Amino acid sequence: MPKLPVGVVSAPRRRRPPVRPPLGGALRRLAERTRGGQFLRLRGRFRGRRGLLAFLAVMGPGLIAGIAGNDAGGVTTYSVIGAQTGLGLLWLFPVTIVILAIVQEMAARLGVVTGQGLSDLIRDRFGVRWTVFAMLVLLVANIANTVAQFSGAAAALEIFGVPRLLTVPLTAAAIWALVLFASYRTVERVFLSVAVVFLTYVASAVLAHPDWGAVGRAFVTPSLDLAPATLLLVVAFVGTTITPYMQFYLQSAVAEKVIGEEELALERADAIGGAVWTNLIAIFIVIATASTIHAAGGSIETAADAALGLEPVAGSLATSLFGLGLFGASVLAATIMPISTAFVICEAFGWESGVGKPFRDAPTFFGIYTFVLALGALVVLLPGLDPVPVILASQNLQGLLLPIVLVFMVLLVNDARLMGRHRNGRRLNMLAWSAVGLVVVLDLVLLGTSALGAFGVSLT
Repeated sequence: MPKLPVGVVSAPRRRRPPVRPPLGGALRRLAERTRGGQFLRLRGRFRGRRGLLAFLAVMGPGLIAGIAGNDAGGVTTYSVIGAQTGLGLLWLFPVTIVILAIVQEMAARLGVVTGQGLSDLIRDRFGVRWTVFAMLVLLVANIANTVAQFSGAAAALEIFGVPRLLTVPLTAAAIWALVLFASYRTVERVFLSVAVVFLTYVASAVLAHPDWGAVGRAFVTPSLDLAPATLLLVVAFVGTTITPYMQFYLQSAVAEKVIGEEELALERADAIGGAVWTNLIAIFIVIATASTIHAAGGSIETAADAALGLEPVAGSLATSLFGLGLFGASVLAATIMPISTAFVICEAFGWESGVGKPFRDAPTFFGIYTFVLALGALVVLLPGLDPVPVILASQNLQGLLLPIVLVFMVLLVNDARLMGRHRNGRRLNMLAWSAVGLVVVLDLVLLGTSALGAFGVSLT
C-alpha cells in the first residue's frame, strides 16, 4: 500500500484508504463506526456543522481506548489498591487523568494529521531496526496483558469451583477455533454485555456510604509509602491505566477513520473524554473496595475477595456477579489482544493480515496470533502461580515498558515534517516530557528500592 514519504508535505495530504479492522460481530460493527462506516457517513452529511452532531461524527476511538483500560488487569489492580491502601492513593488519579489525556491527545493528533498508525510512523521515521525494537516492546507488553486476561478468566471460574487446568486450555482452544474457523459474533455480544457489570462499582461506591470529606481530601493530599510493595502497586496502577496497547490501537483507529484536520478539535475531545472515563470508573472501584474490604481489615488474595467490593449493591449475589463479569471481560480481552498484536506487527512490516483470510494467505499474521494466545495461556498454567499476583505483575511490566512507547510518540509529534503546524508547541512539550519524566522516575524509584531491598536495605 503506498505510503507518504517522510519529509514530503503535500496539499492536500494523501491518505491511505481505510482498512477494515480484523474484528468480527459486535466489535466489527463498533469499529466500522469509528473507521468510515455509519459515523463517517454522518460526518459527510453534517460536514461544516458544529456541536453535538459534529462530535458524534468523529467520536469513538478515544472512548473505546478508555473503556479497554477497564479489563481484568485494570479491575484487579484498582481493587487491590483500594483494599490495601484505602483512599491513600486517590491523589494519583488527577495525575493519571492528565497524563493519559496528554498521551491520547497526541495519539489522536498523530492519527488525524498523518493518516498513519503508530507502527507505520515508527518504521517510516526511525527505520526498520527501531521498528523491530518497538514491536518487540509491544509484543512483550501484549503477551503480559494476555497472561493477565487468562489469569482473570481462571480466577473468575475458580469462584465457582472450576479448576484452572480446565478453564485455561478450554478457553484458549475455544478462542483460537472461533477466530480461525467460525464467527464469534454472538460470543462478543455476550461478553460485551457481561463486562458492563463493572459499572455497578459506581453504585457500590455510593451505597457503601464512604466519608466523602475524606475522599475529597485524599485527592489533594499526596502521600507515598516508599515500601517496595506500595511502589509495585503504583507502577501497576500507571501500567494498567496507560497501556502501550491503547496508544497503538487509538492512533490506528483514528487514522483508519480518515478524520479531516478541520475536525481535529473534536477528535481531541473524544480522546480526552476516553481518558477521563477510564479514570472515573477506576476511582469508583478504589472507593468501593476501600469502603468495604479495606475498612473491614481485609485483603484481596483471590477473585472472591475482590467481589466483596460489590456487596453494597449486589448483596449475596456479589461473588457470582463479579465472577461472571470478570470472566466476560477477561475472555473478550484475551480474544482481541492477540488479534490486535498480530495486526499491528504485520502492519508495521507490510505483511498480509486479516482474520477473514485463509491461513495460507496470511501465515505470519495467524502465526503471531497463535503464539501470543498460546504463550499467554501456558504461563498461567505454570504450577505455583496465583492469578491475582500474576495480573499485578503483568501490569507492572506494562508500566516499565510504557516510557519507550511514550518517547517514540513525543518525538513523532514534534517532527515538523510530519505534523507541520500541528506539532507540539512549547507548553504541550513541557506537559508531554513531564509526563514521560514522571513515569521514568517512578520506574527508576521502583527498580532502585527493589535493588536495595534485595540487599536488605529498607527505606521505611
